[in-house]
Amino acid sequence: MPLPGPLRRRGARWAGGALAVLLCLLLCLLIAGVVVLVREPHDGDTSSRGALRRTTIEVSSGHCGSGWSAPAPGVQVFALHNTSAASAEVLLEDPRDHAVFGEVEDIGPGTTRELTVRLGRGAYAFKCVPEDADSVTGPTVRIGRGRPGPAAAPVTTHDLIPPAIAYQKWVGAGLDKVVRLTGTLRAAVDRGDLGAARTAWLPAHLQYERLGAAYDAFGDADGRINGTDAGLPDGAHDRDFTGFHRVEYGLWHDASAHELRAPTAALLKALETLRDDWAQARMDPAQLGLRAHEILENTVQFELTGRTDFGSGTNLATARANVDGTREVLSRLHPILTSRYPHLPSLEGDLKRAGTTLDGLRHDGHWPALDDVSHARRERVDARFGDLVERLASIATLCDPRRTA
Repeated sequence: MPLPGPLRRRGARWAGGALAVLLCLLLCLLIAGVVVLVREPHDGDTSSRGALRRTTIEVSSGHCGSGWSAPAPGVQVFALHNTSAASAEVLLEDPRDHAVFGEVEDIGPGTTRELTVRLGRGAYAFKCVPEDADSVTGPTVRIGRGRPGPAAAPVTTHDLIPPAIAYQKWVGAGLDKVVRLTGTLRAAVDRGDLGAARTAWLPAHLQYERLGAAYDAFGDADGRINGTDAGLPDGAHDRDFTGFHRVEYGLWHDASAHELRAPTAALLKALETLRDDWAQARMDPAQLGLRAHEILENTVQFELTGRTDFGSGTNLATARANVDGTREVLSRLHPILTSRYPHLPSLEGDLKRAGTTLDGLRHDGHWPALDDVSHARRERVDARFGDLVERLASIATLCDPRRTA
C-alpha cells in the first residue's frame, strides 16, 4: 500500500499514549507493505506469531507460488522470497473470482517479506506482479476445511471514476457555500463589527473543513486557505501565515478591524479563485479511499490535540465537521464497499455515533474548548476516533486500485 499522501501543513502529535502506539503500529504495517484487506474487530485468534505455520514461497515469473506443497487451514505465515531480478508485488487470491486475501508490495530482488493470513475451505493461488512486466499466477492450491479470512474483489481505477466525479461535483457546491459564508465574514470585518466577525468565522471554516477529501486536489491553495504557522520563522506573526487560522488568530487576540481587513480579503480571494478554477480540476480517483482515512487521521493528530486552535477554542466543532466530511466520502464509495467490506454498516453507525458524542459536548449551542472538557470525556472521544481511524485504514486498502493483469 502507498503511504498517506500530502497532509495539511501542520505539525504532528498523537492524542494519548495508547492511541500513539496503536497508530504507529498501523503505520509500521503500511511501511512494511503487508496488507490485510479487512480488519475484523473480534477475530478471536490468540495464536502467537512464533507458533504459526510457516511456508516459503518463491516469487518469480517462472515459478510463482512454488513451495506450497502442504496446504492446511488456519492462520499462517508465508515467507515470500523474490528470486527474480526485479521488484514485485504478490497477491494471494481466489483464482475463480480474483478476490484478494492479502498482498505484499515492493519485494526487492533477493529479499524475503512475510504475509500473514487465515486460510480455510476454498481455492488459493499466488499472483506475482513483477515491476514493468505482466503478472503471473501460480498453481491453485485447495483446502478442504476451516473458515477463511476476509477477502475482497480488487478495485480498479475505472470503478472509482463515478464516485470521484460525484464527489467532485459535491465539492464544487460546497466551495460556493464557503465563498458565501466567507463573504459574510469579510463584510463584518469591513464594517468594524468584530463580534459579528467572530460569529461568522466558524460557519465558514467548518464548511471548508467538510471538503476534506479534496485537499490534495486543492494543491497549494489549501496552504493559503487553511495553513497554520507551523515551520514559519515568525510563527503567527509571519507574513506567510494566511487563511482561516490567520484571521482566527487576529479575531481572538485583540487585532483591530483595520489589521484584519487585508488577511480577510486575501482569504476570500483565495477561496474565490479556488472555486472558479475547480471546474477544470481533476481529483485522482485512486486517492478517494485514502482521503476517507486521512480526514479523521488528521483530526486525531491536529484537532483533538489542539494544535490548530488559534484562539477560537473550536477544535471540537472542526472534528465534528470532519466526521461529516468522512461520511460524505463513504456515501460516494458505498456501492463499491457494500460487497467488499462486511463491516460497512457498523462503520457507518460508529461514524454517526462519533458525531453524536461530539454533539453531546455542546452546552447551550456553544462548543467548549478542549481544555474545558473533562479528562474522562476526552479519553472517550480519543478512543472512539482512534478506533475509527484504524478501521478506515481498511477502506483505504480496499479502494487502492490494483493491477489485474
